[in-house]
Amino acid sequence: MDSTFGIIFSAIFVTNIILSQFLGLCSFLGVSKSLKNSLGMSAAVAFVMILATILSWVIYYLFLVPYDLVYLKTLVFILSIATLVQLVEMFMKKNMPTLHKAMGVFLPLITTNCAILGIALINVQRDYTFAQSITNAIGTAAGYTMAIVLFSCLRERLEGPEMPQCMRNLPIALITASCMSIALMGMSGIH
Repeated sequence: MDSTFGIIFSAIFVTNIILSQFLGLCSFLGVSKSLKNSLGMSAAVAFVMILATILSWVIYYLFLVPYDLVYLKTLVFILSIATLVQLVEMFMKKNMPTLHKAMGVFLPLITTNCAILGIALINVQRDYTFAQSITNAIGTAAGYTMAIVLFSCLRERLEGPEMPQCMRNLPIALITASCMSIALMGMSGIH
C-alpha cells in the first residue's frame, strides 16, 4: 500500500496510532473527557506531527544517513521534536496570540506525546520517501483525530448517573477504548 490513498487509509484504520499501535494513550485517556479538549488536542497534535515528520525526515536523510549516525535517530528525533514544539509555541505566542491562547496547555503537552516520536520512527523504518512520510503523517493525524473525538463523544455519553460508581471514569474508559480497538482489528488483515 504505497499509493497515497493506501497510506492514508492504512494510517487511519489499519495501523491507527492509538487503537492499533497504542501510542499517544496518555493524551487519549487524559484529554478526552470533553469534545472541546479532544478537538484542541487533535489539532495541536496534527500540526506538530506534520512539522515533526518534515523535520525528522530531513535530519535523518540529510545528516544521519550520510554521516553514518543512524544509531542516534531516536535521541536526535526526541531533541528535535522538543525543540520544534518550543519554537512553534514561541512563534505562536508572539505572532498568533489568539491561536496560542486557544491551544492553551495542549501545545506543551505534545512534547511528551509518544505518537509524534512514533510516526517519525515509523516513517524511517518503512523507508518512506518525503512525500510518503508527509502523507503518512496526515493519515496518522486524521486517525488520531478520529479516535480521540469518537472516544470523547462516547465518554461524555457514558459518564451519566446511570453508570455504576465502580465503573465511572477510568474503568469504563478502558473498556470503551478496548471495544474501539477491537472494532479496528478486523481491518488488520487488509494489506
